[in-house]
Amino acid sequence: MTDTLPPQEKVHGLMVNADLSKGPFYIDGMDTTPKLFRKRCHDLGKRTAHREKTFGIWRSHSWDDYFTRAKHLGLGLVSLGLKPGEVVSILSEDNKEWMYTDMGVQCVGSICSGVYTTDSASQLEYLVNNSESRFLLVENDEQLDKFLQVRDQMPDLVKVIVIDREGLHGFSDPQVIFLDELYEIGAAYDAANPQAFDASIDATKPEDTAILVYTSGTTGKPKGAMISHGNLMYSVSAGLRDGPVFDTDNQLCFLPLCHILERVFSVNAPIAAASTINFAESPETIFDNLQEVSPQTFVAVPRLWEKIYSQVAISIGDATGLQKWAYAKALKAGAARADCLAQNKPIPLGTNLAYRFWDIALLQNLRRMIGMDRLRRGGSGAAPISPDLLKWYQSIGVPVLEGYGMTESSGVISINSEGANKVGTVGPALPGAEIRISPEGEVQYKAGNVFQGYWKNPEKTAETFTEDGWLRTGDVGMLDNQGYLTITGRLKDIIITAGGKNITPAEIENKLKFSPYISDVVVIGDKRKFLTCLVMIDQENVEKFAQDRRVPFSNYASLCAAQEVQDLIRETIDNVNKDFARVEQIKDFRLINILLTADDDELTPTMKLKRSFVETKHSELISQMY
Repeated sequence: MTDTLPPQEKVHGLMVNADLSKGPFYIDGMDTTPKLFRKRCHDLGKRTAHREKTFGIWRSHSWDDYFTRAKHLGLGLVSLGLKPGEVVSILSEDNKEWMYTDMGVQCVGSICSGVYTTDSASQLEYLVNNSESRFLLVENDEQLDKFLQVRDQMPDLVKVIVIDREGLHGFSDPQVIFLDELYEIGAAYDAANPQAFDASIDATKPEDTAILVYTSGTTGKPKGAMISHGNLMYSVSAGLRDGPVFDTDNQLCFLPLCHILERVFSVNAPIAAASTINFAESPETIFDNLQEVSPQTFVAVPRLWEKIYSQVAISIGDATGLQKWAYAKALKAGAARADCLAQNKPIPLGTNLAYRFWDIALLQNLRRMIGMDRLRRGGSGAAPISPDLLKWYQSIGVPVLEGYGMTESSGVISINSEGANKVGTVGPALPGAEIRISPEGEVQYKAGNVFQGYWKNPEKTAETFTEDGWLRTGDVGMLDNQGYLTITGRLKDIIITAGGKNITPAEIENKLKFSPYISDVVVIGDKRKFLTCLVMIDQENVEKFAQDRRVPFSNYASLCAAQEVQDLIRETIDNVNKDFARVEQIKDFRLINILLTADDDELTPTMKLKRSFVETKHSELISQMY
């Protein structure tokens, strides 16, 4: 086998293709994730692969456990009738069983598709039917209820497997079994067919579809992006060059594993790097879990980085005068050092001494408080992040580097590295990849991780590619003379004012979101005389602001309506306006006074406002401003 490999080189302890401009892509001699997964599990055996909390205590699970569970789950499904190339859907929060399902399904040559737990029963019905799923794994009784509501509309579904029995001890249904029963079926099949699992893994090919990842569906029904084993092997090979993960690293998995960013970072990359995954208990406990795990590498969406900053900013607001003074001094020393590093300049002795003093006196404790005292590398992706926020993290000694990608590029297109980071850009293209800018300003991409197309949707697939085969990202951007990419907005989001001025709203929105009191914002102004915006406040921080000033409110709507809160947001907007030309300044705003969750049409599962839905649903608020 090694005789047929393309030239390899050792990168951060892994043997990978020396030339990533063409495939197939190998990691340690393996060309698919199932083959690499088997190698890691056999080599690492009893070493910890992942941890999960049970009754408040972190429990470790070995690579042997990982392989056995994936094998019995995959073979159990085969015994029940699953065939190669068929789809299995999973409806669950992040947990070890999600990973066992993902790898078990892929190892038997089938395709795993994730469903967000915030999706409704009707959305579940659409995704199961569209993907032609034969089996569905659900986490618990709450998710099982969704299936039961629409089971008559899913005639091709063979079986539903429930992970957690709690609340279902008396439940019986001929179409439903429990995960422990599936493990038993798989173990019996394995005993009768001891070579079957290895044979299935050996049969996997780079061009086979490995996973389906459904887009958020902001412009119509969600589409299932087909991502191959080769796509994933390229993303991991290229991504780990500039963003290395080591076998001594702990990672924290908290974004939904349905999301391509978390899937690659918490499933595929740890298999390659042999790092340890720790599952957050829930999205609500992420800050506690960060402190407990203190990961060496951590990737999150901008909303989480903004939330951490907001918590620190509010805490400093409550500090004594001396503490505020010390924080300001420490931040100034950190910023001076960060500026030198950003410009690749030597750090002056005085700057270095000042930083070392304040690091010991204050910044180390601050990093420990937010669970980042061991962080070697933080990453931000999935949406634009404010450069001011990145500079703040650099100042406190937390390196947060921005990258860029999309579902259709298997999660990553470009990435900043520790040795070559330009704040405000999303870095250069991955090794072996190409980026170009169209005459309209659109970012277009070509590399080994460009997806295979949309499941059963050749028309939409054709629309996503240029005539000469480049992926159309739909994002507007520019490349500098060193190849660093800057994303300025979405092509469809460009605002053309009544005066004919083209404005990309992302930069304005990111400046506003740097405020600890603003959770999200949508700038309005297409075909209008001036810009306005709709604002979603940060509930926790604004409530504290109101309580500290004894501002009366009874619920979220009355909080938004309070004059002091309106004045607070107006002041934030006025301050941001100073950074922009007159035509780019926000003239008026309205607060969205309904507390939104991921169940609402306006929000994606990663808590980003969907511009089109917001503009339609809150058209009355918008009309008030004009």
